Amino acid sequence: WPQFRSASRCPGAMQDQMVYVAAVTVLGVLEQGYFSLQVIYARRKYSVSPPSITGPPEFERVFRAQANCSEYFPIFITIMWVTGLYFSQAVASLCGLLYLIGRFQYFQGYSKSALGRLAPLYFSAKMLWILIGLSATGIINYMCRLNLGVDFLQYLMGFLQV
Repeated sequence: WPQFRSASRCPGAMQDQMVYVAAVTVLGVLEQGYFSLQVIYARRKYSVSPPSITGPPEFERVFRAQANCSEYFPIFITIMWVTGLYFSQAVASLCGLLYLIGRFQYFQGYSKSALGRLAPLYFSAKMLWILIGLSATGIINYMCRLNLGVDFLQYLMGFLQV
């Protein structure tokens, strides 16, 4: 049988470099599970049987909040990982954590009222756009380093320390 080594035995392995992004990913999956459970509870509470997606406004708000969070989850996960790989694991993890907090507040706010979703929606959208910008910056910098031998981020960090 092949020998499997844990990340702690392979210093510098990708597992070591991406452990915080992986932890935020698992938290995000758990959050999605929580949102799905809330829809199940709302179905029972308001007597809305599957496959129906309409019912009292209280149910529909919970359902829409969960659906919206699920729709954005693949975008969030993808862009957080790209940011972690090409820009910074720490920054990607922090932005990812803030995004998940914003999404939780969005879900809670939307479940109570349609207006309650707006401030957390705008906050989580800002976090997503920051991750998109950082991932693009990281990819462009990596391509410049690879093809031109120029590391703009390294140059910028040196310039800012002066």
